Amino acid sequence: MIANGWLAFVSLGAIILAFTGAEALYADMGHFGKKPIRLAWFLAAFPALSLSYLGQGAMLLSNPEAVSNPFYNQLGAWSIYPLVAMATIATVIASQATISATYSVTQSAIALGFLPRMHVVHTSDREIGQVYMPLVNWVQLVAVVAAVVAFGSSTSLAAAYGIAVAGTMLTTTILTFFVIRYKWKYNLALCWAATGFFLAIDIALFSSNALKIASGGWLPLVIGAAMMVIFLTWRAGRAIVFQNLKRGAIPLPQFMESLFAGPPTRVPGTAVFFRAEGDGVPHALLHNLLHNKVLHERTIFLTVYNRDIPTVPGIERVTVENLGHACYQVNVNYGFKDERDIPAALRSAPGLPIEMMETSFFIARQTVIPSAHGDMALWRDGLFATMSRNARDAADYYRIPPNRVIELGTQIEI
Repeated sequence: MIANGWLAFVSLGAIILAFTGAEALYADMGHFGKKPIRLAWFLAAFPALSLSYLGQGAMLLSNPEAVSNPFYNQLGAWSIYPLVAMATIATVIASQATISATYSVTQSAIALGFLPRMHVVHTSDREIGQVYMPLVNWVQLVAVVAAVVAFGSSTSLAAAYGIAVAGTMLTTTILTFFVIRYKWKYNLALCWAATGFFLAIDIALFSSNALKIASGGWLPLVIGAAMMVIFLTWRAGRAIVFQNLKRGAIPLPQFMESLFAGPPTRVPGTAVFFRAEGDGVPHALLHNLLHNKVLHERTIFLTVYNRDIPTVPGIERVTVENLGHACYQVNVNYGFKDERDIPAALRSAPGLPIEMMETSFFIARQTVIPSAHGDMALWRDGLFATMSRNARDAADYYRIPPNRVIELGTQIEI
């Protein structure tokens, strides 16, 4: 690199493509575990890649004219068809890794509050990370077909792929610094040394690929910007909705005191009312008392806490607080990798036996109305309202039996 200067710097944009495929192998570590990935790497991928790249390099040293396509020229004309078949199989395998990773990232984004709820199909009884998301699958298909048609060749797409992977690696290294410094509390000098080494490499690779922005590298940047707008709009919209609900919320302790000063008629069974974190009396309870004028003989206020950790230990999953008058506050804690299953959580609630066929789940369905005087731009209000209308049903998301759900509507202006 010292001898070739600018030429070496430009060539980094091509060199990165030589190991991005190997890096993609690790996208499936969360789906298959460390052992299968390590075995696949050391027994198959690493030997094959080493032989292929070193073989192509040796061929180019002896026959520079083969640079037009060293992969297909390395074994002669007879090998083109077998190598095309091999490349097709490799493409399918690589696409599976990126598809699985997309599902995993989307599921985590939903759990962390950056995307609306979507339909998730778990394809394994043993591995929680093996999921299928129909909407994400079709969106990704349309995006890939559009990119292939628009760019027309793998050479043109290479610029987009290179900057996407280089940008991901750079971002990961930056995030690693914050994790080891502020989460793991490592020494500052050690944090800079550990991430600074990789940061120098990542900056060099990203800078080299940045030269290709005009020739296709703009695509992942546009997609990333669009996803950031969606993420931040959904998060900001949910915060505005929560503030609006909280503004008119009635504190639960005071409400309970006034309610049981002249208690309503109690009917058999258990009622579960979803209550947002830090919220007052659930709107569904107020509507139920207003219209039906009854209260179940056992009432549960259920709050779901989404923790910023992958999984919550089973012993910390559910806590129960007795509020008196056969009313209970139940807190359910989930990590962003945990499966949301409210009936299973309630069955594990200490000292609170649940008979599902005698339990009704009251859910408030919120209809969001955009307003020109809201905290966000009107177009963002409209985007949030559209996402809210198309979000997966809460009962389905939390795996509540449909025949045990009662929905009560409410309108919220943002």
